[in-house]
Amino acid sequence: MYIWEQKDWPNITWDEKKLATLLAKVSRKQGHLLGRMEALGFELRKEAHLRILTEDVVKSSAIEGENLDPDQVRSSIARRLGMNIGGLMPADRDVEGVVEMMLDATGNYNKKLTEDRLFDWHASLFPTGRSGMSSIIVGNWRDDSSGPMRIVSGAIGKEKVHYEAPPAKQVPAEMKAFLKWFAKPWDIDSLIGSGLAHLWFVTIHPFEDGNGRIARAIADMALARSENSDQRFYSMSAQIRHDRNDYYNLLERTQKGDLDVTRWMEWFLNCLGRAIEGAQGTLGAVLYKAQFWDRFAKEPLNARQIKILNKLLDGFEGKLTTSKWAKIVKCSQDTAYRDILDLVDRGALQKDLGGGRSTSYSLMNF
Repeated sequence: MYIWEQKDWPNITWDEKKLATLLAKVSRKQGHLLGRMEALGFELRKEAHLRILTEDVVKSSAIEGENLDPDQVRSSIARRLGMNIGGLMPADRDVEGVVEMMLDATGNYNKKLTEDRLFDWHASLFPTGRSGMSSIIVGNWRDDSSGPMRIVSGAIGKEKVHYEAPPAKQVPAEMKAFLKWFAKPWDIDSLIGSGLAHLWFVTIHPFEDGNGRIARAIADMALARSENSDQRFYSMSAQIRHDRNDYYNLLERTQKGDLDVTRWMEWFLNCLGRAIEGAQGTLGAVLYKAQFWDRFAKEPLNARQIKILNKLLDGFEGKLTTSKWAKIVKCSQDTAYRDILDLVDRGALQKDLGGGRSTSYSLMNF
């Protein structure tokens, strides 16, 4: 029996006393982080917001096995936020769609969540009307024309059914109840509400595809409400991606259990706490970037050097070599080598251990 088959569904319950200490701990972490971010100043908060939203969009899609180009995501978000970050690049339609959904969820957190709004989100996730090689119902609730909505794994003929969602004929009524609850003022803590919204939506599984990403967007919307801010400074999706196996295991056990979801709430709050702690790394990176440019902003750097330095400051993946430099800024390797040596002489870059063809460079610590 699945949770939605329980007699009193959707009257989900949890042990408030068991969660009280954990809830207070996570709330303190949330308040402390927001206080630190408030002290940063407007421009640094915008930079942190851009970093977190980029990570959130990339990791939420990665949970579903879809790998988005971080540079495209960052550029799309920056354009929509009106930020001049330099080196903006065009983004694919699927990237633009995910960004549009996430910015609407968190930027318009006080706007009512309706069927039409969810349909718009879903259509933005699947602009071609297809998921991979398959045509799907877009911008509307799923049907059961291809059989029950099931979460399965394993080879064909040896599939394991992890979960079966309510029949399609129940979805309109199920979503009406969910949206009515989400719209009214809550008499529960907003952090609890965020975890409950995530679980409830993904249990209904109202769409043919994209339910996980939309569930996480709804949870982020609830968290934005709790903070009364359209700026995000930590990424639940990034933490869920890191804890993906536990996430799916807890979700499966909860959806196959009774209406007491205390264990799910414990996991969600702990995950949220880890996400907030992880934001300290983002804060450190933003502060380092500000200090770096305070030091080198007045240096007569060329456009190639500025572009590469910004990539390094924004989290360049892999090692920086002369060949990578040349490829990124479209110059000769000789020009790349001169650019690099100039930055080494200025104290902006340092040579990593190793030599010859494996010579690589990184930002100087200061």
